[in-house]
Amino acid sequence: MPTLSDILVQPRAIGALRASLRAGRVHHAWVFHGPAGVGKMTAARAFAATLLDPTVAPDLTGELAPDPGSETQRLIDANVHPDLHVVTKELALFSDDAQVRARKLITIPRQVVDEHLVRPAALTARVPTGARAGKVFIVDEAELLDEGTQNAVLKTLEEPAPGTVIILVTSRENRLLPTIRSRCQRVAFGPLDDASMRAWIALDPERAAMGEEQREWLARFADGSPGRFALAPTTGPFGRWRSLAPMLADADAGSFPVDLGKTMSELVDGYAQAWVDAHENASKDAANKDGARQMFALLAHRAQERLRAAPSDAHAERALAAIDTIGEAERNVDANVNMKFAFEDLAARLARL
Repeated sequence: MPTLSDILVQPRAIGALRASLRAGRVHHAWVFHGPAGVGKMTAARAFAATLLDPTVAPDLTGELAPDPGSETQRLIDANVHPDLHVVTKELALFSDDAQVRARKLITIPRQVVDEHLVRPAALTARVPTGARAGKVFIVDEAELLDEGTQNAVLKTLEEPAPGTVIILVTSRENRLLPTIRSRCQRVAFGPLDDASMRAWIALDPERAAMGEEQREWLARFADGSPGRFALAPTTGPFGRWRSLAPMLADADAGSFPVDLGKTMSELVDGYAQAWVDAHENASKDAANKDGARQMFALLAHRAQERLRAAPSDAHAERALAAIDTIGEAERNVDANVNMKFAFEDLAARLARL
């Protein structure tokens, strides 16, 4: 289990958490927000491991840290600590309610929140230790809580049991109700700078051993998100980019590539089908939208690179127009416009630019 001292690339966020620990007044509700894949969940787990451990004391640097060999750390490392509750949409697969178990994993169901947060938050800690917190709840992808479920969480935030800490982790903070955000301490996590990304890539021999073209392209595409880079071998953005690059080049030249829209749609569908095949109760619709978001991210990344390298104002205007066009297509897909139509329309509009 990484500790707060191991998280070197989010100094402002970790500094805020450390300041709270030093003050001895840890707020009961937090929102960790920022882009996907920049360490929010890792920090939440490390913070929880510090809050729940009675061995926390100043380390050699003077910062508060738990004894890495403590019983609390052993239980957390094994994912069996009874007072650390991590709430994810996948918990629906283990619900007491058969209808919830059979539901597609699009949101975090209200029943999951009731079973794993609301009801346990009202109980006393199972391992009373005199630590800074008796129970910690981490809700991953908190933006997947619908309004009714957020209101149920809100009641717990307003009247928490003593020693209870709740951490909402989200990459879309705007989807949380204002009443939720106003009751939480907000901690912002940002993308890594280029030097930090290079250092992170070099830490893993497999990443460092990638072909140079792929590694450099993925580093640019990740845009400061280690999580985005780490997912690349399974989500395949580099392969999609290589499939689309010749057709996109034709579109840039004003020649309409007749297979561009179809190819984008097929790549998204292939990703979504593979995801559904590999994950029980996964929603094909949700996987399609996730694949589409990744496709739009790839296209937007390419347009942003062209904007940075634009040799003239006219080229910059075309790159900006492409970014706007891609954003409009993404909004259309989010609004449930037929995906094949959305990609065909996008391909035609990119060529007209």
